[in-house]
Amino acid sequence: MTERTRSKVDAGVLGENEEFQTDVGRSKSLGFCGLCLTALSFLLILITFPISIWFCLKIVKEYERAVIFRLGRLLGGAKGPGIFWILPCVDTFRKVDLRTVSFNIPPQELSIFQFVLTKDSVTIMVDGVVYYRVFNPTMSITKVEDANLATQMLAQTTLRNMLGTKSLADILRDREEMAEQMEEVLYSASKNWGIKLERVELKDVKLPQTLQRAMAAEAEATREARAKVIAAEGEMKASCALKEAADVMSESPAALQLRYLQTLAEIATERNSTVVFPIPMDLITSFMKK
Repeated sequence: MTERTRSKVDAGVLGENEEFQTDVGRSKSLGFCGLCLTALSFLLILITFPISIWFCLKIVKEYERAVIFRLGRLLGGAKGPGIFWILPCVDTFRKVDLRTVSFNIPPQELSIFQFVLTKDSVTIMVDGVVYYRVFNPTMSITKVEDANLATQMLAQTTLRNMLGTKSLADILRDREEMAEQMEEVLYSASKNWGIKLERVELKDVKLPQTLQRAMAAEAEATREARAKVIAAEGEMKASCALKEAADVMSESPAALQLRYLQTLAEIATERNSTVVFPIPMDLITSFMKK
């Protein structure tokens, strides 16, 4: 994703956070019944003290935050790390992990749709990996039911839709560019859930066995055709060289005789059972003229 696009999305995230914080501030009022129940909870703590203190103090780790709800209403922002205080009976909380999470985009043969159909009507199977983290625990709890599951489903849908607009050659050639485009789409969509996308990678592109065999046969046929062309070009060059040599020998009888003697010497050195009867060059010349 380009820095310009990321800055625009980050600006939108900041605006969304400010608006969300404003809504949280407006929802702090519990009403008369809520105040009464809160007062009763404080009274219960005082009556059962110090036993009740163990039910009021909670701990979250350095990489965690706690989102507290009082009578179903969001109570301020996220708490932590360390110790925080809740009221029994009226307060509930949920922990959110802020560490970077990675998950594999399931290969499409394991998803609901068995294959992905590309632009040129080729069925392929693609899997990838997505890295993200929660930057706003409150939004990740209140804006979506399950932020992790929603991000995974969004990644699968985005990958399937993007592959449907690309040809097989484009997918094999521009894998990094596709990952950047997918990252941009996921980044702009998941920001409303308090999710910050960090990286998207396409790990593997798998072709069906029938298509692999067809591509292998095509590649083999191409290699054979190229070999035949090279062999034909070699034969043509050799024929041209032989023709030039024959023209030179036909113009010089002495050269033809030297070639004749050289051939006899080569035959003699092979030590085979071939019997050679040399014929004078004059007879050969007169025979060739006839």
